[in-house]
Amino acid sequence: MNQDSWLSCEKTAVLQGGFLLANRLCQPASLSALQKEDWSKVGHPILQAVREICGQERGSCLSSVRWKKKIICVLWSKLLGRESEEDMEIGWRENPFFSLQNSLPDINRTVMFELVKLKGFSQIYAQLLLCLPSSHLSSELEKLVQHVTRNSTEEDVRVLLEVWWELWKGRGGRQEEDDLDKVFTNQWTRLTNTTGLSPQAAKRFKSDPDTPTSPPSTTDVLSILFHALGEMKEHLSTSDLCYRALSNCLDSLYTSHLIDQAIILPAEVQLQSLTSTVIVRKRHAEIEKFDLVQVISEAHSDLKAAHTPSQFKPCGMTLMQALQTVSQLTQAWEKRGLLEMTDSGDPGVLALRLKSCLARVLESLEERSMSETMDEGERQTLNNVQSTFRGLLGSLSFPDTEHNTGEMAHIAVAIINHRLEGFQDFTLLFATELSWSLSMEEWISCLERNKTAFQRKDIVMKLVSTLMTKCQIDTEEVEHCRKLKDIIVNIFTELPLAEKNTTLAEMLTCSKKGLQGSLPLAVTEGFSEELNMAFNCIIQGGAAQNNLSLAVAAIARVAFQNPEATLRRCCHLAVVNHGAHSLLSKILQQLSGLRGGAPGCTEGTGSLLCSCLQDTAMTKLSSAKEEDQFLHFLVALMQPIISESGQSFLHPEEVVCAFVLPHLSPSSGSSTCSLELCLRLLHSAFSLDFQDASPHWVMNCSPFPLLCVLCQILNEGGRCWELPAEGAPRHLSMESKVLLVTVLTALGKVVGREVASAPNTWSRALFWLYNKVEALDWTVRFHLKVVWGDHFKNEVPFSLLAVCELPEQEWSGLKLAQYGQGTGLLVWMECCAVSDEIQDIMLTSLVLDQHRPDDVNMFSKGLLVAVTQTLPWCTITEWGRLLRAMRELLRSGRLHVPYSLEYVDFLPLLDLRAFSCELGLSVLLLRVLQLLCGSSCKDWLPGQGWAHVGRLYASAMREVIDSLRGKLSQSPSNKDPKERAAMTTASQEVLFVLSQLFCHVQHIQVMMPGGQCESLFLCALEILTHYEAVLAAHPSSSSHLETENTRHFFTTITDNLDSAEMKAVLHQKIAQLSSTG
Repeated sequence: MNQDSWLSCEKTAVLQGGFLLANRLCQPASLSALQKEDWSKVGHPILQAVREICGQERGSCLSSVRWKKKIICVLWSKLLGRESEEDMEIGWRENPFFSLQNSLPDINRTVMFELVKLKGFSQIYAQLLLCLPSSHLSSELEKLVQHVTRNSTEEDVRVLLEVWWELWKGRGGRQEEDDLDKVFTNQWTRLTNTTGLSPQAAKRFKSDPDTPTSPPSTTDVLSILFHALGEMKEHLSTSDLCYRALSNCLDSLYTSHLIDQAIILPAEVQLQSLTSTVIVRKRHAEIEKFDLVQVISEAHSDLKAAHTPSQFKPCGMTLMQALQTVSQLTQAWEKRGLLEMTDSGDPGVLALRLKSCLARVLESLEERSMSETMDEGERQTLNNVQSTFRGLLGSLSFPDTEHNTGEMAHIAVAIINHRLEGFQDFTLLFATELSWSLSMEEWISCLERNKTAFQRKDIVMKLVSTLMTKCQIDTEEVEHCRKLKDIIVNIFTELPLAEKNTTLAEMLTCSKKGLQGSLPLAVTEGFSEELNMAFNCIIQGGAAQNNLSLAVAAIARVAFQNPEATLRRCCHLAVVNHGAHSLLSKILQQLSGLRGGAPGCTEGTGSLLCSCLQDTAMTKLSSAKEEDQFLHFLVALMQPIISESGQSFLHPEEVVCAFVLPHLSPSSGSSTCSLELCLRLLHSAFSLDFQDASPHWVMNCSPFPLLCVLCQILNEGGRCWELPAEGAPRHLSMESKVLLVTVLTALGKVVGREVASAPNTWSRALFWLYNKVEALDWTVRFHLKVVWGDHFKNEVPFSLLAVCELPEQEWSGLKLAQYGQGTGLLVWMECCAVSDEIQDIMLTSLVLDQHRPDDVNMFSKGLLVAVTQTLPWCTITEWGRLLRAMRELLRSGRLHVPYSLEYVDFLPLLDLRAFSCELGLSVLLLRVLQLLCGSSCKDWLPGQGWAHVGRLYASAMREVIDSLRGKLSQSPSNKDPKERAAMTTASQEVLFVLSQLFCHVQHIQVMMPGGQCESLFLCALEILTHYEAVLAAHPSSSSHLETENTRHFFTTITDNLDSAEMKAVLHQKIAQLSSTG
């Protein structure tokens, strides 16, 4: 048996002995018939036993309180079991108190009430009373009232007032019932339910309305207590008792009748009240018995109860009746001189409480009398009551208790240290006003001990403000200020992420340098090392998902101390550390509080992050790799964040305003951001999935000037093969031109939608843009067609109208010197390259009489020249459109391309009509390249230009190869002899076409200036690879002799190349061609 069990048995035995001895003293009667006046003769053994059990407790005070409650629970449960005639068979199984309560003799309520009165168990009794349903609570309270009003003494009055006020305080700081409360509640529920009684008792319990457990006629607790006090008023003989009684009355009627919701007092007012109570209680108490924590808890509970609507709603006593009762009590006690203060200079706690109660009630009655209509009798009654109360308040005209902020601070420290109820209300006050009332060391010590109590974003910022002020005033307290700074940072680190972000945002509004910008260097010493360590740990730790929250917390910690330095380091590492941009962007996306500023293009509104990114772009982008990482970092930050309702950490509008608009111009050679980077940023911004309502964010980024500049840059694209002057920026590259057209198209669509939805708003800007681009190349203006819709016609050189039938209401001609007579097909080709929509119009509106051979022949020759003039300046996208146009013309018979036999030794007996388009296109491109590489045109292009032409031609050949593969794969594949023969024939035709393509490519490779075009070399290898694949798939399509002849022929053609390396590789590839047929 352990010590606790032994002690429990010992205490039970002591309690049993005390009751048995008392019961013997009652003989020949018993404790079950004890009268109140007989208690003094028999009660001593019980009081002695209880004193021994609870008064000499070796354990904690909580254990003593628990035994007190256990004793009352057992006695009350025994009474209830006796009154309800509990079934023993059920009781021993379901009653936890069964063994103890059955070891005691039968008792009546007099025993329990006298024990409550004489041992100061009022609070415990009230707590158990509150566990009962309201009707049973009233019934039990009436039983107590009947006891104390019979042969009353001051002790009876005191116990009534104590129970009264404990009921009004409710459960106070106790959030949940303890286990004894639950056991008692269950017992009460079981015993008041007839299923827990014996059959005979159940019948009596149902039918007898006078049994003690039946509810009383009234359930108005307020009425019960007021009437009881009225009956006992003559038994009050001290001022303190009268003060307590009147305070109870006033607080009860105030919380029951005069307020309907809790009154929230400011923290400072609460603390002043608590301090006054503590000072007075301490002055009147013995020092060794003064428990500060208990006094504060009780004072706070009293204060809360006096300002919270009562749970006991009045149903039998009106406000006027209650006021008249209190007024009568006041007058009666005033006549007896009980309300006169003997020492007005040293009021007690009860006098202070009464003064506060009177002030509250009088103020509320004043407001009520002014806002409500009353009859003459009610108003007269109210005036009389107010007069009585004012007179009483006047007699309590002692000065308020003097206390200084130091005393208030010490009370706050005690509340926070012990986490007393409502401690959260005082932390903010402690962080600000009270910080000056204690010594620096004592104040910081409290903060350090109670960091968790101060974990609120508003408190953190108040602490920061206090720290700044202390650093300015107490310049010699460097060590304390440094320690305080560390505590504040630690408190911030423990905040939830959402509150961290709120705090960071507020910190940014104060200073972009955070704490470092507001504190002396001596206080912030060591931050650089902390910053380095934080980022080193993150970069070395990698992007593991389980480490992300730790990384976010580490960055938030240093950002709180210096947002600017933290963001600069983020931007720097995102550029110079390979792959770091991904992890750092994930971290920043979690820290939305570091956004700062509002997105916009107005000077001075850019965010701190944008500023740091601009500095990084200016100083760190020294290579293409760093530029790529910078771009990816920005794109990651622009991604919408699901947890932020689709917002991004860095809005595309900010990026465009900071990195595109200032640096984008036709001559942006010396700009911080290269033209290509600007275009890539624009493209990325438009590619993001933002569900913005109209207007689109780009409309805040000067969209029409932006369109104008993009068009100007595109206009300069025609000079891409010109060598720039010394010191001048290089011209737009073909790769950048593709990106530029994509961006211009995307921007045009967005702006076009906005213009269409509100044409009147944007009409002036639209005409401004039209006038600005009027001097640019006519093809550039076609890209703005989506912007101005039907506002302006399509303007083309007049020569186009000679070869196309275009509606005058949509098209108009331009007189341009460089487009004279005979340039119509050149304009037609340029239009085909602009867009798919325009190309379709050009193909359907082309004027050509196919019944006149001379016209078709002249058209074909003219088109050959037009393609030659257009090809070098086409992007890969534009070239794809031209190839589509040429294929359509070949299919429709409008383009005639005679096929020569210059690469055929023997006439093949094959049907090549199915491949006429592929052969025709290859021959046409051969003629174009022959013309372009001829003496009249070979000086048009530099080496880069010829390389570009080679890439375009190679892409065209790949399209032709894909077309051949498609036709071969569509051929029959079953084992029918006729179909197998047809398959062999088709593969022979494909081999023949591939051989022609190889010869054409090699011819152009030899002709092209430089003779070492890598694109054409790779294209030739690809043709040989496909040739070899067809031979392997269809061995019978070529005999050994034919294959040998082909190898010899290909080798002879290849020998014309200048590059020995290319020649050797091709020879090796040709030698691998074989046939098993």
